[in-house]
Amino acid sequence: MIKAIAIDDEPLALTILEHLCAKTNDIILERTFTSQQEAVQYLEKFPVDVLFLDIQMPENDGVSFYKSLKTKPFVIFTTAFDHYAVEGFNVSAVDYLLKPIAYERFEQAIDKVKKIRTALSPTNEDQYILIRADYKLNKIYLKDITYIEGLDDYVQIYIDEKSKIVARMSMKAMMDQLPTSDFVRIHRSFILPIQRITSIQSKNIFINDQEFPIGDTYKTTVMELLME
Repeated sequence: MIKAIAIDDEPLALTILEHLCAKTNDIILERTFTSQQEAVQYLEKFPVDVLFLDIQMPENDGVSFYKSLKTKPFVIFTTAFDHYAVEGFNVSAVDYLLKPIAYERFEQAIDKVKKIRTALSPTNEDQYILIRADYKLNKIYLKDITYIEGLDDYVQIYIDEKSKIVARMSMKAMMDQLPTSDFVRIHRSFILPIQRITSIQSKNIFINDQEFPIGDTYKTTVMELLME
């Protein structure tokens, strides 16, 4: 989900952006601001992915304001004046939306954000974790993990075409190292890679012919995640 905020000195413009975001999948408009300073204070505590930013504002023009940010989210400029477009693209804006903003044009801007995020994100081919076991540090690529099983104070990491790695650590500590977008804990004793799950039947999950129980504690979370 793309997290966003919007800054505009016109409340009506913010209301329109709220409506556009509500109609669009994959984006949530967390807050709106008419004050740039209040927005800065929010961003320092709650980073977002996208900033919808009006260019012509009384406090400071949007381009200068964006340049002043210490941490810069993707920016989509919004304005009623098309002659600002060059300034917007000079600071690597994702897009420039001319008011009144048509929904189809808004969708195009969000698609650009999604494509850029995908291009910048590491793929599962590249992602790995480092696990200490057998007196050495083991580099394990996420794409190679078949499943993870907890046993007392140990975890057993099953890997494609390799011997399993047994490490002294808790399942919670193991889960903390894994991206929650790719792995799910289904039971006190099992963590599975989401992409490998082939079916769900009653209280069991299958990876091909291998069967894993869904623990009662995890059932709601598991079902919500897999049905997204």
